[in-house]
Amino acid sequence: MQPAIAQYPIAQYPISIAPMMDRTDRHYRYFMRQITKQTLLYTEMVTSAAIKHGDKDYLLGFSALEKPLVLQVGGDLPQDLAECARIAATMGYDEINLNVGCPSDRVQSGNFGACLMKTPDQVARCIEAMGRAAPIAVSVKHRIGVDELDSYEHMRNFVQILASAGCQKFTVHARKAWLQGLSPKDNREIPPLRYGDVHQLKQEFPHLLIEINGGFTDLEQAQAQLNYVDAVMIGRAAYDNPYLFATSDRQFYGSSHSIPSRLEVAAAMIPYIDHWTAKGLKLHKITRHMLQLFHGQAGSRIWKRMLTDNSCKAGADSAVIEEAIAAVRLCLG
Repeated sequence: MQPAIAQYPIAQYPISIAPMMDRTDRHYRYFMRQITKQTLLYTEMVTSAAIKHGDKDYLLGFSALEKPLVLQVGGDLPQDLAECARIAATMGYDEINLNVGCPSDRVQSGNFGACLMKTPDQVARCIEAMGRAAPIAVSVKHRIGVDELDSYEHMRNFVQILASAGCQKFTVHARKAWLQGLSPKDNREIPPLRYGDVHQLKQEFPHLLIEINGGFTDLEQAQAQLNYVDAVMIGRAAYDNPYLFATSDRQFYGSSHSIPSRLEVAAAMIPYIDHWTAKGLKLHKITRHMLQLFHGQAGSRIWKRMLTDNSCKAGADSAVIEEAIAAVRLCLG
C-alpha cells in the first residue's frame, strides 16, 4: 500500500535557494526575505541527533516571514527521522528534506548524506517513516551518482525505489559525488555536470516533481531549465550575489509587488538588527550575510569594509548599517 505521505503540489515553487552549511541560517533567510518573498528557502542541514537532543529553538527557530521554508535533515534511522518530521510539522515548516547528497567526511562517518545513495532501500524506509509520522511533505536532495555507482540507471532505480515509498519531490544535484579523494568544495566543482540525466529523469517520471541543482548563476539559466524540469535550485550564487533574486517573484511567481532597491533592503534590516542585538546577538552574525548585497555595484567595497571592520566591535548595533548606507549613498551620488 502506498504510504500516506502528504501530497506535494507539482511546480508550486519553481525556484529555490539551496541549503548551505554555515550560510542559510535564520538571519540569512530573513535577509533574503527582504529581496524575495516567494522563493522557497531551506535551513542548513541539521542532523537528526541534534534535533532530538539539542536546543530546538536555537537549531530550528524561525520567523513567520521566512516561510515558505524547508527543514533539511541528515540521518539514516527511520525512527529518528520520523521524530524530526513530527517536530518540523509542529514548528510550522512547510516541508522536510532528507540530505542524500552531502559528501563531507563528517556526514559519511554518521552514515548519511551522499553515501546513502548506495543503500536506497534504507532511504526508502526513512522516507516512509517520515511520511507516516506527520502531515508534512517529504522530499529528498541527492546526487546523480556516488563513486562508481554513477550510471543513469542507478539513479533511476534509486528514484523509483523512493517514489514507491511515497516520495514525490526529488532535488537532484547534477554532479556525482566522490566520497574519497575530493573535498566537499571539489565535489561542487570537479565532477562534470550532467543536466541531461536530470532532464531524462523528469521524462521518465512525469508524475514526480524533479528539481535540478548545480552550477546555475543567474535567473535566465534557471528559466531555461524549466523547459525540462519542474524547478531549479540555486546555491552559491544566491549567497555571493543575493540581489540576484530581486526579480524572482515577478519572473517565477507573477508577483506585482515593487522591487526594493539595495538600499531599501539594507534599511529594512535595521529593526531586525535592533531586535537581535538587544537580545545579545553579535552584529556580525547578521551582517556577515549582507556583505554581498552591493555585489558588482558602486559602493560595494566601502559597504563590505564598513560592515567587516565595525560589526565585530563591542556594542555594535544598527548604527553600523545606517552609517554604511550613508556611505554608499555618497558613492552613488
